[in-house]
Amino acid sequence: MQRVSKLVLAMGLIAALLLSACAAPAAPAASTGGEAAPAAEAAKGVTMSFWTRDSNQAQVRALVDEWNKTHDNQIEVTVIPAEEYMTKVGAAAAGGSAPDIIAVDLIYVPQFAAAGQLTDITESAKSLPYFDKLSPSHVRLATYEDKIYALPFNAEGSILLWNKDLFKEAGLDPEKPPTTWAEIEEYAKKITALGDDKYGYYFSGSCAGCNAFTYLPLMWASGGDVLSDDGATATVTDPNVAAALDFYRQLWADGQMPPGAQADSGTDFANAFTTGKIGMTGSGAFAISMLKNEHPEINFGVTYLPGKDGGQSSFAGGDSIGIPSGSKYPKEAYEFIQWLTSDDVQLEQYAKANTLPIRTDLAENEYFKADPRMTTAAKAMAMGKTPYSLVYNDLFNSANGPWLKMIQTAVFDGKVDEAVQTAQDEFTKILNGQ
Repeated sequence: MQRVSKLVLAMGLIAALLLSACAAPAAPAASTGGEAAPAAEAAKGVTMSFWTRDSNQAQVRALVDEWNKTHDNQIEVTVIPAEEYMTKVGAAAAGGSAPDIIAVDLIYVPQFAAAGQLTDITESAKSLPYFDKLSPSHVRLATYEDKIYALPFNAEGSILLWNKDLFKEAGLDPEKPPTTWAEIEEYAKKITALGDDKYGYYFSGSCAGCNAFTYLPLMWASGGDVLSDDGATATVTDPNVAAALDFYRQLWADGQMPPGAQADSGTDFANAFTTGKIGMTGSGAFAISMLKNEHPEINFGVTYLPGKDGGQSSFAGGDSIGIPSGSKYPKEAYEFIQWLTSDDVQLEQYAKANTLPIRTDLAENEYFKADPRMTTAAKAMAMGKTPYSLVYNDLFNSANGPWLKMIQTAVFDGKVDEAVQTAQDEFTKILNGQ
């Protein structure tokens, strides 16, 4: 793990993040030192502050409204524009004016924890009877120096969508999705051959974050990775990384993707498939409700992102929820966090609303029986990975970063070997703070 001073991390966090755009029974609560204390000892009638970005506000308000109906301790929500959220949270935490509760993209939790800006909740978290059922990636990224600083708040899992009607039109079995890269290529060719601006595959060629979400899993499912498990070492020269680049390069060179994919910075990441002219695309669980509600005419399936010769993987995304180190009410704040991870809340407030539970033991539930595609997405999240890095933004999210540069050089310019070596060098420099 990288060793960086807390001051440098706090300042770096603010700068880097500027680029990102049913009551449960009373239970142990956290203190600033990580010691558990009975909820009964917590003061009653306090009002806690909960900061969220606007993209999360519907879910946050629904949860807080339910909490406020059934608890003496109340919560007030502050909604901040997504493009300003991380900068304001980082500044507030560094300046000693932090709220009591924050929800933050799980990829940034390691930075907050390393900067000393989150409360240690280790003992209380591990006392949860379902602790080992919480989203593994969320917990992994919330763990710093063997202590836990956050729990999952909401979850995403990257998946592969396929258009069943296009499969049928191309003479493919509409109920049989691809399970290898060779099958993706075979199916894509047959769909593209239909003409009429129909294409077998789609990806957003100029979107760094989109491709972390849907391209990294292809590498992981094949046994490859671009970072070591602790996030300290670049492993871009892993042969499975080059193989995945070659795979996309061939799809592009053979015309299996629409020309507009090259310039797409994410605008059509979700929209391309809604045209009904794309056979397959990487996406996320969010697409299921969107397609059902806004595009009922599209007959689609959901499956796992495959490896070269089989295997499956997913990028586990979403937010974690934590208690800033400056919180006035850490015990009461943890009571809320524990409540939202409970069975009742996860089923009635999450699954019932077609939202993925943050617990792997609830992937199969009574609400998802009506649409097994949701269960598939929940299982994808459970098997998913997320890169652990204190410099995630510089590596993967930056439009000028080495991740996107590697993809574009390999896929669109055909220079796979050059792209891999350059990315390895640039990843290493960033990880070494150069």
